[in-house]
Formats: sequence, C-alpha cells, structure tokens
Amino acid sequence: MNAVTCVWDLKATLGEGPIWYDDSLWFVDIKSHKIHNYNPATDERFSFDAPEPVTFIAPLAPNARAGFVVGLKSGLHRFHPVMGGFKPLIQVESAELNNRPNDATVDHGGRLWFGTMHDEEEAKSGSLYRMDSTGVARMDKDICITNGPCVSPDGKTLYHTDTLEKIIWAYDLAEDGTLSNKRGFVNFQGENAVYPDGSVVDSEGYLWTALWGGFGVVRISPAGELVARIELPAPNVTKPCFGGPDLKTLYFTTARKGLSDETLAQYPLSGGLFGVRVDVAGQPQYEVRLA
Repeated sequence: MNAVTCVWDLKATLGEGPIWYDDSLWFVDIKSHKIHNYNPATDERFSFDAPEPVTFIAPLAPNARAGFVVGLKSGLHRFHPVMGGFKPLIQVESAELNNRPNDATVDHGGRLWFGTMHDEEEAKSGSLYRMDSTGVARMDKDICITNGPCVSPDGKTLYHTDTLEKIIWAYDLAEDGTLSNKRGFVNFQGENAVYPDGSVVDSEGYLWTALWGGFGVVRISPAGELVARIELPAPNVTKPCFGGPDLKTLYFTTARKGLSDETLAQYPLSGGLFGVRVDVAGQPQYEVRLA
C-alpha cells in the first residue's frame, strides 16, 4: 500500500463532500462556509466564500460551464465559480426543523440524492431525498445524521448511512428512481466511538466508508464484508473520493470539529485533505440533469 500524504493542510473545521470533476477536486468546509478546489496537476488551490454553511457540491449538466448544485443550510442553490454568486433553487424543508442538507451523490441517470440532518445533531428530523427534473421527493425519513448516499456501478443499488445509528442501509434502485427492499448492509454498533460517515463505491462495486473517530477508511465488499482499511493521521475522516486522470487516487476530507486542543496537538494535520494511490479505479462523477 502506498503512503497516505496530506496534499492540502488547510485545517478545515468540517471538511466534506469531495468530488473529482473537470480535472480537479472540489470539496467543502461546512462550518467555515467555504467551497475549495484543488488541482493536483498544477498544485493550484482556490477557495470560495458561501453565505451559509455549505454542505455538498454536485456538477450540473451539460458541462463544467453550467456550474454546480450546492447544499446550503437554507436549501439547494446554484453556484458558478466564474460568474459568482449563489442562486436559490429550492427550499427543501421548513426552517423550523433546524435541519440542513448534508452528504450527496449523483446517479447514472443524473438524479441528485442527498440527505438532510438536524443541525444540532439531536432530533431524528432528517430525511433522504431524490431530486430530478420533476422536483424533489422524500425517499426515507426519521434520521438524525444522514450520510454517504452512493450508487453501485450497475446503478441498481443505492447505499445510505444513518451515522448516529451506525448502520449503512442498502436499497434496490429502479430505473425510474424508486427505492425498494431496504435492508441492513453493514452495522458498526460494536465499534465504540467510531461512526460511519461519507462513502463512495469503486468500479468493482466495493464501498469505501470514512470513519468519524476511526482514523481511517474501510473497504467493504458487495456482500458487506470489511476487506481492507487505510489509516490516516487524523481521527475524524469524513468522506473519500476517487480522482486523478485514471481515477486511482483516493482522496479524503477530514475535520477538526469536536477535537480537543490536546488531540489537535497530537494530530496537527486534522482538517487536511489527504490522498493515496490505490490499485482499483473509482467511478466517474455524473452530472445533475434537471431538464
């Protein structure tokens, strides 16, 4: 196994949501209201200010010039890094819930899958949503912290994580975007202070899941077996992402949130963006198709 390196020591409060798109890595720092962009070929780094907590970023079809859909606390917005500004698309839930969007993915058909969560991480007021050209539909509910929606290479299985309950669910995903046959995929309840966070599926159908409090990422077979682990010098790993020209560089976002001064002194790279070369490729980043 190649060595994990910190490619950007930006000390994010809550780094999240990495995607590889247009030959660079995009990700967010939720609590610092930042969208970040890293180009490993040129070592260029750009950061953009968001008006609120920003939780995910997903590209819009037909190409990079169309901009992105991003999750802000108030709902879904359109963001364009060149034109600037954030244009509201839809308020998903009532502000009275004190929810915000969290993790997201785009499936083969251009549907955006995202979750909402209670911003104080207390109430089971979050839901799993699907957005397509017809609008937004609630697909599951009664979740405190939604995480890690991701889809198998054949497009027939969607995975979704209930972080506080420490379980990853699997669903059958139909061609029309409906879900059925919800079932437990992996249970982390015996892992003490370790919580499953964001996930991504590689080209072989294996799930890579970040471990909040677990110092790393685990690789899980389609049968739900833990087959490999990558250790990181940061306790709170939030989400992996495959990138690079061959999609064989695995990137990881991490967080400083919740760590004591003593822990931060022991793990000073917490909140950094990490990368490592792996033997298996990831899947391409699909674009959200709203029309």
